[in-house]
Order: sequence, then C-alpha cells, then structure tokens
Amino acid sequence: MSTTDNQTIQPTKKGSFLQENNKSLLFIAGAVVLLVLIYLWYQGVYLKGRAEEAASKMYKAEQFVGVDSLSNRAVKGEGGYPGLEQIAKEYDNTKSANLANLYLGGIYLRKGEYKQAIEALSKYSATGSPVADPLALGLLGDAYSELKDFKQAATYYKKAADKASKFTSPMFLKKLGLVNESQNDFKGAVDAYTKVKTQYPESAEAQLIDAYIARAQEKVK
Repeated sequence: MSTTDNQTIQPTKKGSFLQENNKSLLFIAGAVVLLVLIYLWYQGVYLKGRAEEAASKMYKAEQFVGVDSLSNRAVKGEGGYPGLEQIAKEYDNTKSANLANLYLGGIYLRKGEYKQAIEALSKYSATGSPVADPLALGLLGDAYSELKDFKQAATYYKKAADKASKFTSPMFLKKLGLVNESQNDFKGAVDAYTKVKTQYPESAEAQLIDAYIARAQEKVK
C-alpha cells in the first residue's frame, strides 16, 4: 500500500457559523446601524424641519380661509404664499398637511366639488381631536349625500356621531336619520331620531325631532 493509502484521511474541520459568516454579519450589522441613524435623522431633523416650514406657510393659507373660504387664494395661494393644495401635497406627513386636507374638503364641498372633497377628506388622518375628527367624517357624509350615495353617507354620519361631542353629535344623528329615510330604512331613521330625543334632549335638533320620528314611524313596516 502506498504512503498515501496508509494515511488517515482527516475530515475538513468547519468553523462556526460566526467564523464562516463574519464579513456578512458585519455588513448586516453596519446596515442596521445605518438604517437606525437614517430613521432618527428623518424623525428628528427632516420631519421636524418640514413640519416647522409647513406650519409657517400654513399660517397665511389659514388667513385666506378666514377672509373668504370660497376664494381661490386659500386653495391656490397668492403673493408668493402657497395655498392649501400645495401644502397638502408638498408637506405630507406633517400636521399642517393633514389640516390642509380638512380645510380643502370643506372648501370643495361648499363649492359643489364633491368628488374632490372626498379625495381631500380621505387623506385626513385622525388626530384624536374631538372636534376635527368627527368634522372630517361628517363632511365625508355630506359629500356622499350630495352624490346620492346614501349608504356611504350613513356610514360616515354614524361614525361622526359616535366620535362627536354633545354639541355636534345630534346634528350628525339627524343627518343619519335623513339618509336612512332616503334608503327607505325607516326603522334606522327612527332609531337615529330617537337617540337625538333621548340622549340630547337639550339640543336644538331635539326641539323639532318628534315630527321626524312620527314621519319615519308611519312608514315602518
């Protein structure tokens, strides 16, 4: 037998996973650290800077809304100041852009541009505000009502009523009753009107709600 034959063939000793993949793991670790740093910069510097810039530009747009909410100055801007459309588009992910979409929804609705109102209001993100959040939902209900999409309108009026305060909830409940009647859902209308009467008896809507209840009850099968 040859010397080679007499030698014991030793299996190749493999290193641990860490040893064999050392360079790959270092690369991955470096990438993770980089992503964390980018995220922190994005949150703390980039978004903060954009938010401050948007807020400063939003101030003038809000003045235009206060002067005449139906003028194009609020929507398109004037004198070098951006309008709500530009703020909503260029400064997305900021509070100012979110508020701009709410303003735009209301303006488009008053102008009779219902589809544009829905598009703007659908971009509004809830903030926890007991005023703005239900208002956005209620305006969506109004826009869908004008488009005769009463099913969608009812959905948004119900959500608005559930979120609203005692001052605005009866208004949304009354609107819910009206769109339910438009869908021949007279039982649903009675339920909505009755909530106005029993839960918000001091509201302006409650003062004449008995007539609405009686009208809907007559048609309940």
